[in-house]
Amino acid sequence: MRNRNQKRKFIRLSYVLLLLGLFPTSTKARPFVLVLSQDDLNIKDPVTDGVSDSDPTDSDFDDFIDSDAKPDYELDPGSWSPIFEPSTNNSPYFNSSSSSPDEDVENNNGENFDLIYYLGVKKMVTAARRGDERGMAEAAMEIETAAAAGHSHSQSVMGFLYGMGIMRERSKAKAFLHHYFAAEGGNMQSKMALAYTYYRQDMHEKAVQLYAELAEIAVNSFLISKDSPVIELVRIHSGAEENKEALRKSRGEEDEDFQILEYQAQKGNAGAMYKIGIFYYFGLRGVRRDHAKALAWFLKAVEKGEPRSMELLGEIYARGAGVERNYTKALEWLTLASKQQLYSAYNGMGYLYVKGYGVEKKNYTKAKEYFEKAAENEEAGGFYNLGVVYLKGIGVKRDLRQACNYFIPAANAGQPKAFYQLAKMFQTGVGFKKNLPMATALYKLVAERGPWSSMSRWALESYLKGDVGKAFLLYSRMAELGYEVAQSNAAWILDKYGENSLCLGESGICRESERHLRSHALWWQASEQGNEHAALLIGDAYYYGRGTERDYDRAAEAYMHAKSQSNAQAMFNLGYMHEHGQGLPFDLHLAKRYYDQALEIDPAAKLPVTLALASLWLRKNYANSFMVEFIDSLPELYPKMEAWVEDMIMEEGNATILTLFACLLTVLYLRERQRRHAVVAGGGMAPQQPFEQAVLAGR
Repeated sequence: MRNRNQKRKFIRLSYVLLLLGLFPTSTKARPFVLVLSQDDLNIKDPVTDGVSDSDPTDSDFDDFIDSDAKPDYELDPGSWSPIFEPSTNNSPYFNSSSSSPDEDVENNNGENFDLIYYLGVKKMVTAARRGDERGMAEAAMEIETAAAAGHSHSQSVMGFLYGMGIMRERSKAKAFLHHYFAAEGGNMQSKMALAYTYYRQDMHEKAVQLYAELAEIAVNSFLISKDSPVIELVRIHSGAEENKEALRKSRGEEDEDFQILEYQAQKGNAGAMYKIGIFYYFGLRGVRRDHAKALAWFLKAVEKGEPRSMELLGEIYARGAGVERNYTKALEWLTLASKQQLYSAYNGMGYLYVKGYGVEKKNYTKAKEYFEKAAENEEAGGFYNLGVVYLKGIGVKRDLRQACNYFIPAANAGQPKAFYQLAKMFQTGVGFKKNLPMATALYKLVAERGPWSSMSRWALESYLKGDVGKAFLLYSRMAELGYEVAQSNAAWILDKYGENSLCLGESGICRESERHLRSHALWWQASEQGNEHAALLIGDAYYYGRGTERDYDRAAEAYMHAKSQSNAQAMFNLGYMHEHGQGLPFDLHLAKRYYDQALEIDPAAKLPVTLALASLWLRKNYANSFMVEFIDSLPELYPKMEAWVEDMIMEEGNATILTLFACLLTVLYLRERQRRHAVVAGGGMAPQQPFEQAVLAGR
């Protein structure tokens, strides 16, 4: 009866998925919003849709994926982690005699291309840090030698260099070819770059295949019971200014808050021990991942009676993260955690019974009971796991509608595995009508949480240390893979730091024109992915002719793009362009409509909108008056006023004199005010000043 009521409850859902957990807001990209209706369902029969009750393993869908704690260089072959995290790696880079599992690293002449590749990348990163043109050219030459011999990871880097125009003439065609062959050779980052290229061109049939493969790798790294925290890419800017608060919280072990927490943990605070363990296990707030340290802190916390650490210990033993995998111990810790009302632990216990790990044999009935306990307590993982049970028909009759009903609340709660399963359903047309654009977008969300996202952590560390050139190189690499935050960060570094960004172009340090073109391209890519601030900057660049020729038509196009994301500033700008017939038809009615919309979206725009509406009224009723001519002259007058203020008032000597004069007047005023108050307080009358005496004498 309870299941029937629960089913009715889920069927009444409006199928609105707000996937808010993966993207930040405000001056950042808009949240990914997916709206589904009954029309999107592709279920003829309310129960099975004609699907036979075959063995679960016969389905085209993955069931409960084995979760592994493999290092980045295994999940992401060619990863730069051996360079940035050498202490946590045991890759071929450190052992030239070992070989990659996918290819022979040595050719007939005994050349070790893995070693050549890593040494070349290390030299490239060092050159970017210093703005060393010669070093970058040498690195590119070495990597190109390995790429010409068919080394896939080197081909991937050459694709990046050609795509960005670093010590090579920028060529999208050569970049695509290098990434294509690198992807064929198994390089995951090139697969991300290709998928993003196809995605931008609406080639969803090709994009969805690559993103599906990449998303599966990402899912394999997720936890079995507790949801992995979403490690957001840190946006180093907020609009035009540096995002100081976000950067302060990302300093890792150097952060004052972390040091205070560590001190509390060392003094025996169990809660602090657990939090320190979490930071090390997931690599949160700029802390380097260290499973050994995480394990040590969790064990100490358990000794102090901290129940949340029990669940994480169960995860660690189930995944073999920093210890030898032991499913029996995993089940013991998860069971202890569940008894402490940590309901997400039931997901891990159910997982072990489904797989038959750490127990006598598989038990689907018991697994389902554990998943239901998690779901009853609003655990997203419980909804997801029940969705898989009904999707696969594991211990129950296969029911696609019920599977959808479970996946949707899981996705609403930000469960990335649910996004993955929904993407599969949209891709194959099972449960939902086939929708490749939707499948591609969902897969992309999951794929971007894969091991290649580690570059964001290294880029942020470099930026915080003042290595702007290195940070720019890493953000540029991630931008090529389709990360919107990386695109906007790289563009902002170019605009903010100019020559000090150490941007390397086709033949050396980027010229101003190269920086503007690259910044423009990065902002445009970010705007395509919902970054309204980026679209606004593109519009401003065309409107004012910053780094490009002035083009009102293209400015209007960019502002329209930002306006589609409900940006008040873009609406105001469109109203102004309609008012003056710049890039848009002269239309006072449309101008007023855009001004009104800007005020609706942002009440803080009341003053500029009021002034703009007053201008419209004057233009409509006194078209050829002096006031209209004066208003139209303001855009030309403003730069002259700005230059006058900068040249005259802000000139160092003049500014000093004016400041001293203002201070003198302030002191005289305050002393006079104090004297008058003292006289009044004494019951007397303030003595008359000479000017007052003269006035009285004249009477």
